[in-house]
Amino acid sequence: MAAVATCGTGAGSTGSMVAAGSKNNVTSFQRRGPRASGSDSSYSRLVSIAGTRPSVRNGQLLVSTGLPALDQLLGGGLAVGTVLLIEEDKYNIYSSLLFKYFLAEGIINGHTLLVASAKEDPADILQELPAPLLDDNVKKDFDEDACNHKTAESNIKMKIAWRYQLLPKMEAGPVSSSRFGHYYDVSKKMPQELIEASKWHGFFFPEKSSSTLNIEPCSLTHGYIKLLQFIQNIIYEEGFDGSNPQKKQKNILRIGIQNLGSPLWGDDLCCTENGNSRSLTKFLYVLRGLLRTSLSACMITMPTHLIQNKAIISRVTNLSDTVVGLESFIGSERETNPLYKDYHGLIHIRQIPRLNNLIYDVSDVKDLAFKLKRKLFTIERLHLPPDLSDTVSRSSKQDLAEPSKLLGPGCGVMAGGKKHLDF
Repeated sequence: MAAVATCGTGAGSTGSMVAAGSKNNVTSFQRRGPRASGSDSSYSRLVSIAGTRPSVRNGQLLVSTGLPALDQLLGGGLAVGTVLLIEEDKYNIYSSLLFKYFLAEGIINGHTLLVASAKEDPADILQELPAPLLDDNVKKDFDEDACNHKTAESNIKMKIAWRYQLLPKMEAGPVSSSRFGHYYDVSKKMPQELIEASKWHGFFFPEKSSSTLNIEPCSLTHGYIKLLQFIQNIIYEEGFDGSNPQKKQKNILRIGIQNLGSPLWGDDLCCTENGNSRSLTKFLYVLRGLLRTSLSACMITMPTHLIQNKAIISRVTNLSDTVVGLESFIGSERETNPLYKDYHGLIHIRQIPRLNNLIYDVSDVKDLAFKLKRKLFTIERLHLPPDLSDTVSRSSKQDLAEPSKLLGPGCGVMAGGKKHLDF
């Protein structure tokens, strides 16, 4: 087992993350003068954290989500001290894949992991992590996917509607100048020696629960209480608390919580329409308080499609810093619709944190789709053909207006299904 790295002063405040950077990059945010001389050692330890870099917008320390395309959509990565909420797809196929990407990225960078689940044993989850790809293999796989694609690059401009040409481009493939984040092969498992050399903590709720416990009256369920206590002990006992100065090398704690809010955690939100939302909202409120004062980042997957009360979803969204929703085509009409044959689902960027502000930011990138290829999970801009081919049935043409309402506002008036222009 690798030794647990500890954190230092000022990690809980977002303003204190200004003087932060990656291992190989030192930014101009470093203070100069007599005040900086007393904190040179603390600053040097902070910038030497592997797998981190400062945000170009505000200097906030960032970590990769394990998916470089998602990092790009979130403004460069996941900010340390924040919560990323993943709204699970209907059958929990692709959301669990993002969850494994997040954990695999932590192992590659030497971060400490905290895996919590009420469904799967954390040890079994780690055994299913994807294997990292070398730079040469990543480029080769992207080139193969590009060659196997039915649409040639030279014909893309002819098939894309005019409104897409003015939007900013997304980097689908690897960028040579960026060393932040890694790519993973979903067809292979991570080598066992990397998992054994990593430092991780598992919380499996069925093993932590006990019928003889005397629980004090509280709005939190027993599962949430035990999980908060477990997270708090790891943060304070292993030196991730930013309020206590430590002399050891700092490190990042990656917290992954699976299927939060499901009945497996003892919550009734998904069972009844008027479920008690205080337990979940209070858990998120306390969790954010722990993250704000520590060098840690958290990813939570939640089956929001099972929650009938939309007001509860709104509260959960407000208590999360970043919210990303996955909408799979499996079991829907779009699965057999030729318009969406090149994609496996839609991805919605619900919320992006606006650090040091009271309101959240909204992503300017709309109409995103994801695709699970032979080895890679990619996020692309959704391109619907302006002119349907002869292979598309008449019913599909008539149904085109209805699915397009779910796209971004950039689709224009014609996406609403109007047959005539209004002057």
